[in-house]
Amino acid sequence: MSIPVSEAHAASYRAREVPTPAQVIDGVWAVPVPLHGSALRAVTVFLIETRAGLVLIDAGYDHPSCWASFRRSLTAIGHSVEAICTVLITHNHPDHVGFADQVRAVSGARVMMGAADDFAAMHGVRGGFLEQLRTALDLTGAPRDVIDGMYADAVKVAEHHESLRLDTALTGDTELRFGDVTIRALHAPGHTYGHTVYFDTRGLVFTGDTMMAEGPTQLAIVNRPGDDPAGDLFRSLDRIRDLGAAIACPAHQFPYREVGGRAEELKAFHQAEVDQARTIAGPGDTAWDVARRMPWKKPWDELGGGTRRFSLVHTLALLRNAR
Repeated sequence: MSIPVSEAHAASYRAREVPTPAQVIDGVWAVPVPLHGSALRAVTVFLIETRAGLVLIDAGYDHPSCWASFRRSLTAIGHSVEAICTVLITHNHPDHVGFADQVRAVSGARVMMGAADDFAAMHGVRGGFLEQLRTALDLTGAPRDVIDGMYADAVKVAEHHESLRLDTALTGDTELRFGDVTIRALHAPGHTYGHTVYFDTRGLVFTGDTMMAEGPTQLAIVNRPGDDPAGDLFRSLDRIRDLGAAIACPAHQFPYREVGGRAEELKAFHQAEVDQARTIAGPGDTAWDVARRMPWKKPWDELGGGTRRFSLVHTLALLRNAR
């Protein structure tokens, strides 16, 4: 359903290459930042030109290669880090918060993110990411040796500095004005509990990891009694659909048109997942029981360890909406 704004950008993504920086519309730049050693390959940050200075959406990994690539790209499009006045972060995953502190140190920019994703607040309510994952694995009903093994594997690859200090923690919906540009920060949970999308009133919505051009959305980790990330996502997709945006700018893949149609398509996909989990689940079945019978791309026993962990936690999230 999604139509690429730039066929060249989409072709680079599909060829598993990192695209070069490109203008989305006049005054808005997509700046892909390579993520060395990551299966994601790149995260796209966005630069918005305003009379008040540059506004940056998201901030890559906290890694020297990301920082160097970002600075080179800014130079190539005629800008500099020093001109950035504000960093708007969609959510608190490491490929989005990474070099925000470095931008602030160079330019004095304000750093903003949704209040529920503020690390200080999250630690007080949910704990750190590894603590959340351990709780979720315990809730799946998987055998103890499986849980211990999945958690140990996650710890090996966990590189997540959870210390970023915000200048502003955004609560609810907030209108932000930068000279001639107005951006509405809209709470859009589902991928994380504080995920925020940013709607540039000229018709662009910066969707973070909530709504890519292709493929599903990774649901937030369930670790509290009232958590329902699938339900959160359905409501967030409805909000994005109703904005009337002409272009969606996701943090991965490529910017695209037909935003409302893509929101409906993605909602239908995840609703079908919820319905499938509901159909499979018998009385007393746990997420562990259901996950092994869900129709993944490969049979359960053929999935890699990391994919099994993701699929198990994802099933737990689906069941929160199915029951």
